[in-house]
Amino acid sequence: MKRLWAIALTSSLVVLAGCHSFKKENVEPPTPLDKKFEPSIKVERLWKTSIGDGPAESGVRMRPTVVNGVLYAASTDGKIGAFDAGTGKTIWEKSTRQHGWFGWGDAKREDARFSGGPGAADDLVAVGTLDGHVYAMNAKDGERRWAAEVSSEVITTPAIVGGLVVVRCNDGRVYGLDAGTGERRWVFDQSQVPALSLRGNGRLLVANGVVFMGSDAGKLVAIRLDNGEKLWEQTLASGEGRTEIDRLSDADGAIVLDGTTIYGAAYHGQLTAVDGPSGRPLWNHPLSTYTSLDVHGNAVYAVDDQSQVFAFDKSSGANIWKQDALKYRWLSGPAADGDYVVVGDLEGYIHWLNGSDGKIVGRERLSKKAIRAQPVVVGDVVYVEDVKGNIAAYRVAH
Repeated sequence: MKRLWAIALTSSLVVLAGCHSFKKENVEPPTPLDKKFEPSIKVERLWKTSIGDGPAESGVRMRPTVVNGVLYAASTDGKIGAFDAGTGKTIWEKSTRQHGWFGWGDAKREDARFSGGPGAADDLVAVGTLDGHVYAMNAKDGERRWAAEVSSEVITTPAIVGGLVVVRCNDGRVYGLDAGTGERRWVFDQSQVPALSLRGNGRLLVANGVVFMGSDAGKLVAIRLDNGEKLWEQTLASGEGRTEIDRLSDADGAIVLDGTTIYGAAYHGQLTAVDGPSGRPLWNHPLSTYTSLDVHGNAVYAVDDQSQVFAFDKSSGANIWKQDALKYRWLSGPAADGDYVVVGDLEGYIHWLNGSDGKIVGRERLSKKAIRAQPVVVGDVVYVEDVKGNIAAYRVAH
């Protein structure tokens, strides 16, 4: 387990927002929204549902997964469910607390505090827990297949590919588990994990037989999928500074792939484009972030540690535009939605920005709770989840 966590900016500021104590805590208050804002696009909400208490106070950026027309979501109070992605109708839902689902102890025992995922592929769903377990179940009905124990809490989505369930733990280890049995095939153990880090882990990216991850030491690491051996690593942040806080260098956002180029970024670091096969850096641009990236068209989209939204040219790293009207609203990672970029904020608002110039063109409100997880875009539908497990689907009307 990580021995000590820094208070992640998003977690602490969400708490402060509820207490209205920004000034007292010497924290910049969120930029007020323009009350005269007039949307230039029409966004329609298709449906809304919920799953348990969501990530609640865990500080985890849980988000749903959509596979083959089904949305899967889980919560830290032991609920997991499948919903029709088109209508939001519940297909199945399991509750470990109410039904003793995993068969341990009595029916009142909280068997699993879900925190990582869920991930899904084909007929399998996998989810990690705060107490260091991974559970696999049938995608069709949620019935348990197997359980595996790992070295620490799992707070990011497992990846299911190539007959493996690949899981990242909060102590820096990555496990390759047999998708059929849960048996451990391999484990990758980082040589050094900082004692002090932000609360978060970036999602694993698996492509062409390689697992890519951003580390808490500010590295982009490539691991072989078949045996867990490290292929290469590239520095995203140096971890330099006078204090432990200054030296925080977590790469907590998702790594993204476009063609053969990988894009990654880190806190107190830089946005870096890397050639995937060789690990050779192509360009870098100063950027401090703890959220995920996205790429679409000729642009890489990012949100910095002050919640300014950027678009960078993906071939050179040149700045295309910057949007600072949402500064200090502690945004989620950006998600490309066709011609638009979507972000959620700490007051439950969802903002659509024009992908070409960054102008805010649409706004909806899911709830009054913070949206920490990067929205999920499938086709022309955007799925958003807040910290209390509220989930909704939106579409830009054409």
